[in-house]
Amino acid sequence: MIPLSVQLRSLRQPFRKALQTAGELKADAVEIDLRNEIRPDELTKTGIRHLKKMLSDYNLKIASVSFPTRRGYNVLDDLDRRVAATKAAMTSAYDLGAKVLVNHIGGIDQEISAESNTRLLEVLHDLARHADTCGVTFAAKTGQVDGPVMKQFLDQLPEGSIGVDFDPGALIINGFSADESYQALANYVVSVRGKDGVKDLARGRGVEVPLGRGTVDFPLLIASLEEARYRGFICVEREHPENPVQEVSDALEYLRNVQIP
Repeated sequence: MIPLSVQLRSLRQPFRKALQTAGELKADAVEIDLRNEIRPDELTKTGIRHLKKMLSDYNLKIASVSFPTRRGYNVLDDLDRRVAATKAAMTSAYDLGAKVLVNHIGGIDQEISAESNTRLLEVLHDLARHADTCGVTFAAKTGQVDGPVMKQFLDQLPEGSIGVDFDPGALIINGFSADESYQALANYVVSVRGKDGVKDLARGRGVEVPLGRGTVDFPLLIASLEEARYRGFICVEREHPENPVQEVSDALEYLRNVQIP
């Protein structure tokens, strides 16, 4: 069975209370936001020991950390500072025992040889080198571009340097095929989002819906992950929950039921 984690931010609770709730919901692990929940410069050795003790008390691990920068690494303004901050977050991720750091990388030009893509590749190569020294994998979020386009772009990097945080719901919401994107990106996937979506013709784009009520075929996705011997987590995430704790609880139950033989 693929282990399940909870994005703490989705619970819409203070940090310590969210950890307690994730433990009560019997999640295997959590995802911590290193920009908005805990900042890397606040993580002293004492603070890290205290956090690990809390995680142990609630029988939780850290599946991943997120570091959601306001802009992608394709934007030149403040790029050096953004890269330095991401590297500091990777170091903190390692100190916390997390194996994956998740962030969006920014827009990818469909013309793969475009100059903007070349610059972005250089930044990602730099981040990948730092991630390697930390023992952490940088995982690029899916959703902004079609999976086959993202694969073609990432294939230009050295093998194993960058992973993918596969978000089927975000792909549906942005008008892409989750199935086709997974088939393209399967070899890159190191983290998976438990998020669902449906097309909304009135809005011209998709909308997020509770897990299992959208068009993402989670039984097929989970079967594909198991066939690929996926060793990561499925992280439950709700962007706009009306009843956060109940919706996260329902999502965990759905994913457990899908995996019952």
